[in-house]
Amino acid sequence: MTTNVNNPFSASASVLGYMYQIRYALLESLKRLRKSEEFTVSIETLDDVAFEPEGEPIELLQTKHHINQSADLTDASLDLWKTIRIWCEGIINNTIPNDALFFLITTAQAAGGSAAFYLKTGEPQDADKALERLVSTAESSTSYSLHPAFTAFKRLNYEQRKQLVQNVILVDCAPTITDLDVALKEAVFGFTDKQFLDSFLQRFEGWWYRRSIKHLADDQTQPILSEELEAEGSRLREQFKLDSLPIDDDIMSASVDASGYENKVFVQQLRLIEIGNPRILHAIRNYFRAFEQRSRWIREDLILVGELDRYEDKLVEEWEIYFEQMRDEIGDDATEQTKKEAAQALYKWVETGCHHTIRQGVTEAAISRGSYQILSDCQKVGWHLNFAERIRQILESKET
Repeated sequence: MTTNVNNPFSASASVLGYMYQIRYALLESLKRLRKSEEFTVSIETLDDVAFEPEGEPIELLQTKHHINQSADLTDASLDLWKTIRIWCEGIINNTIPNDALFFLITTAQAAGGSAAFYLKTGEPQDADKALERLVSTAESSTSYSLHPAFTAFKRLNYEQRKQLVQNVILVDCAPTITDLDVALKEAVFGFTDKQFLDSFLQRFEGWWYRRSIKHLADDQTQPILSEELEAEGSRLREQFKLDSLPIDDDIMSASVDASGYENKVFVQQLRLIEIGNPRILHAIRNYFRAFEQRSRWIREDLILVGELDRYEDKLVEEWEIYFEQMRDEIGDDATEQTKKEAAQALYKWVETGCHHTIRQGVTEAAISRGSYQILSDCQKVGWHLNFAERIRQILESKET
């Protein structure tokens, strides 16, 4: 993993390098998944990325990312020899299997006639010529920075060097971290309709980042399984069908600062009927989840024009039935205590009842419950029999 920027000490270089490494691992994983291959993938174990296809030799990937894609990979390239050093030391220490396949993925270009050129894909590969040039460079170069790599290479005997070079595949002019967007979209093409590719990929990549972080932080001895990628792809595919919408984990699991909602009308409606603070906190969470999820659907053009309005109309119509039932049962002349008790029963229906869904496949309860809080905030629905008048009084008292 390498990233060159103008400032060699910039933290952004290493950050971009790691992000590139993780994104490229996803790209390669998706390519294998489309071929129905079963595999495991590990990050920062034997190499930057390691694939272990079922019944096949392990594949080790080194990724080298450069902001300036015009950089050349010569016989004395630091990227090339740092990679060779890692592989040689793995062979010497017996941490890399003898039949492993080695991939060097670089955004740079292999210089014509160089060792890298004779190992690249898309060209007639010539391992003998590549080995000859590598040996010559290791023997003749006086580069101090490359000395450890030359030493590791020389520690291999001739047969080991030959086998290593024969198993190396170089991919140059690889897409940069920003250009990977196009390649990743192509990799997920077919998972969902074309107009949803951006939204689908955003969620798949978000899951991949979280899974990679867990892999790196918890236990790198446990690789990521191809079955996990397949399961996540299937889960997201279902959410992007015409009868469904995606429910995003980052929204549903986000922590909410309740203090910022204290003056919201929907909270005032709950305090009016003496709902306890723990339940008000649940209402605030549902309001946040529904508001943020609905807003994201709108931003990403995932819902139809007027669809939210029609959904809210259904919710209001459903509420009106229960609200008028409450009115008939207690009457307009009921005592204040009776009105509060009836309103609490009505609100309990909002918390625990089954409600209309925006689409058949959207079963997350926070959407309907939170949508009722949104409608309550707009005073389109309420719980107290005289909610409109009472809320108006509360708001007017705050203004004076």
